Amino acid sequence: MCKQQEINTEHSIGEDFVGAKIIQGDVLRILPTFKDKSIGGIICDPPYASGGADLGAKQKSTAIKYSSAKINNPPPDFEGDAKDQRSWTRWMTEWLIEARRVAKDGAPICLFIDWRQLPSITDALQWAGWTWRGTLVWDKQTSRPQKGRFRQQAEFIVWGSNGHMPLDRKAPVLAGVFRQAMPAFKNRIHQTEKPLDVMREIVKIVEPDGIILDPFAGAGTTVLAAQLEGYSAIGIELSRHYAKAAQKRIEAESMPVTADSARGKP
Repeated sequence: MCKQQEINTEHSIGEDFVGAKIIQGDVLRILPTFKDKSIGGIICDPPYASGGADLGAKQKSTAIKYSSAKINNPPPDFEGDAKDQRSWTRWMTEWLIEARRVAKDGAPICLFIDWRQLPSITDALQWAGWTWRGTLVWDKQTSRPQKGRFRQQAEFIVWGSNGHMPLDRKAPVLAGVFRQAMPAFKNRIHQTEKPLDVMREIVKIVEPDGIILDPFAGAGTTVLAAQLEGYSAIGIELSRHYAKAAQKRIEAESMPVTADSARGKP
């Protein structure tokens, strides 16, 4: 008879958490340590696993798959991007089920994705029990030119909620299209880093007293954006390198969040 594995509660997070924190580890191991209904909103940029048309191409460096820039000392590769579509959709569903457990009733979720995986991510979201509410557009304004074809200059943010989302919730009217170029590759901490200004707008979908969770923290942009907008936030990051880099960035660029400011008080 196998002995049941004990859950590590070292990173246990409840709704009384205040501040900003990056936790290094696998999302499927870390999320089970969080308390039920403790998170006010989930905003993240998971690995797309969409680069490469065959197995050989998928196994290539993420720097090769996702950037045409040729620079010295590029940011390190990231894990989780070599799955085929079926295994990726299954993996997405697994962590989204656990994420829904830790989310408060009505909490929003926003997931970045590209056109290749857009159908699969909407399936995973709904299979996990979330309510799909729409798709936002991030216009990156630039992209690799392809003669005789439309530019692939947009990525998407699939969003939804943990069940019913009241119309009188404490959140503003937000744009459905965000126009902002990607950070210059030479200035990025992470290969697929998102613009800070875009993330500062997206985090506002979460009510003022809600803790924001990013299960794929990368460069820490979501957590930093949340702090700058007065929220408490937690990031989970598999890579030890990126977890350290994200924490260092947040400590250098953010402003402290107090118990009062995290709850929308002056």
